[in-house]
Amino acid sequence: MKSAPEGFDRQPVIGITARTVPVTLQGTDMVVSLALQSHVDFLAAAGCLPVLLPLRHGVERIVGDLDGLLVPGGPDVDPALYGQSRHPRTRGGSPEMDRAELALLGAALEAGLPLLAICRGMQLLNVQCGGTLHQHLPEITDNDTHRPQTAGFEFGRHVLDLRADSRIAGIFGDDTPKTACHHHQAVDQIGTGLTATAWAPDGVVEVVEAVGHPFAIGVQWEAGQTEDDRLHLALAKAAGRS
Repeated sequence: MKSAPEGFDRQPVIGITARTVPVTLQGTDMVVSLALQSHVDFLAAAGCLPVLLPLRHGVERIVGDLDGLLVPGGPDVDPALYGQSRHPRTRGGSPEMDRAELALLGAALEAGLPLLAICRGMQLLNVQCGGTLHQHLPEITDNDTHRPQTAGFEFGRHVLDLRADSRIAGIFGDDTPKTACHHHQAVDQIGTGLTATAWAPDGVVEVVEAVGHPFAIGVQWEAGQTEDDRLHLALAKAAGRS
């Protein structure tokens, strides 16, 4: 953890990459950068100081001032970044956002910064390491259990198969969570330096970990959309040691 000025106790600073969305506020249309409040609350409750990181060119230079990084869910990754043409069901954000977030992930990995990558974040982590993605998972699994197609918003629920010697198994122990997932893409070829450590019952990779890194975990489900804060606590603990 970075040193604090004399006389001050310094909280671990966790960067959360922002998502940019259009909203209507008090009758006015605008675009805002935001983070899921549960990510902020879970990390703050764990003794950390969460900070929002807008995805602009050069954002990776902030890594030296952080004790940890959380990359949350969001839009699909541009398939050109892993050498594929766009599937009709792929809905991306902006190429600038993808490039900025990939640069931030690369800098975090190089610096050994504790890292939790969620949903899109896990997919970006895999792409950053040279891996590829399944662009439309129902064509692979022949079902929609990872993003149920229902009249209302509904999470897919899976009990995972955890690799016994993995970091993720150490976090959850014998109390494996039933994941809350809402994704139509997933890891295909695993990137260099990553290893799969958890799978859904249909074989879809649900967790990757960076080999030899102090703490770098990607999870495919929507961590933060349930009351389970154990992943955030694990990131906070790792950040406190950085």
